[in-house]
Amino acid sequence: MGRQPFGLASPAAWLRECGHEVTCVDLAVSPLPSNEAADAQLVAFYLPMHTATRMALSVLKQVKELNPDARYIAYGLYAPLNMALLLERGIDTVLGGEFEAELLAIANGSKANPNPFELVKLSFKVPDRTGLPNLSRYAKLRVNGEARTVGYTEASRGCRHLCRHCPVVPVYQGQFRVVQSEVVMEDVRRQVAAGAQHITFGDPDFLNGPGHARKIVQQLHSEFPSLTYDVTIKVQHLLNHPEMLPVLVKTGCLFVTSAVESLDDIVLEKLEKHHTRADFLEVVRLCREAGLGFVPTFIAFTPWTTIAGYRELLRVLADEGLAASVAPVQLALRLLIPAGSRLLELEDVQKRVEGFDSQALVHRWRHADPAVDALSAKLLQLVDKEQKRGADRMSIFAAVWQEAVGTALPVDYGIMPRATVPYLDEPWYC
Repeated sequence: MGRQPFGLASPAAWLRECGHEVTCVDLAVSPLPSNEAADAQLVAFYLPMHTATRMALSVLKQVKELNPDARYIAYGLYAPLNMALLLERGIDTVLGGEFEAELLAIANGSKANPNPFELVKLSFKVPDRTGLPNLSRYAKLRVNGEARTVGYTEASRGCRHLCRHCPVVPVYQGQFRVVQSEVVMEDVRRQVAAGAQHITFGDPDFLNGPGHARKIVQQLHSEFPSLTYDVTIKVQHLLNHPEMLPVLVKTGCLFVTSAVESLDDIVLEKLEKHHTRADFLEVVRLCREAGLGFVPTFIAFTPWTTIAGYRELLRVLADEGLAASVAPVQLALRLLIPAGSRLLELEDVQKRVEGFDSQALVHRWRHADPAVDALSAKLLQLVDKEQKRGADRMSIFAAVWQEAVGTALPVDYGIMPRATVPYLDEPWYC
């Protein structure tokens, strides 16, 4: 969502290779084609994210009215997590993270219902992006006042780690799967030919396999010296592999996104992130010394967040010159507790949840301090309002500071970095 989806293009390659006629529709940017939906024998919904799953459920009823006789499949990370609800709403088969071979088997006539939590090892095919919207309709890279066309690929799936709040964990259980380097490179070549000037690697963690990652970025830079890219890497991996930072910079990486989540060690321990506030500050230093952009993401409001802790988050971002590197919505995000989340294992979370909302697809929770919930709601409205009026990141940060701290942002914090921070104008975060 916000990127041309690998999760549609990859299975399309498998299906078309075997002679199936495939129509790919990205409902994030295109309307539902009623004629194709009415004629299809098989309809598959790709559910990689929370928002995508809610969108699919809203469309499923409409498609089934058009075509009650088709077989309906849901696949992707959020499909197994919401399996009971999906089956109740009319999905026939749920597939998990490694879905291409099973989807092809069903298209070829298989009646089996495979275990969506079983992770087969696949030999990937080059994604077939035929029929998908042009790359120009997706997120742009904004850098130095210029907008660049962005492509998207994946060099791996899954993750070695077991962060308690992560939707990858219930499906992959600490495993990850590598996409062959030749498949990744051919996918990049085709997207460059289609106009991509920058590539986002959508792996949950690009350094789950450091050797694989190094090989790919070196090939990428050798073949496309002017092509830039960005990746997502855990704080822990950045600390464990500091030798990779200059490699990333040399091969065209503009910035690394890292799910820091919190600067409160208590919260980090609850989430089982396996890094600390001190680790975060060390990674900021390492990236700065290497000349690599660092983009932290946060879950600003959790059951353990305090008003003082939130204010401290803002102060550290300002002190470290990171205010312009953080997407404004990250300052207002509230912890999502989806079906199947490991967060539900925690006794203090169980005390805060108020039941599963089948429309929102989350377990609702209330903070022990009503002031924290009130601030969360105010900031979400504020950020949304400011973004709609086109305010820049520093202006929104200053407005958030004013609301949360009760004073104006100190003048020194309003100074922009010497170089404009590159970022993606990505509207989707969960």
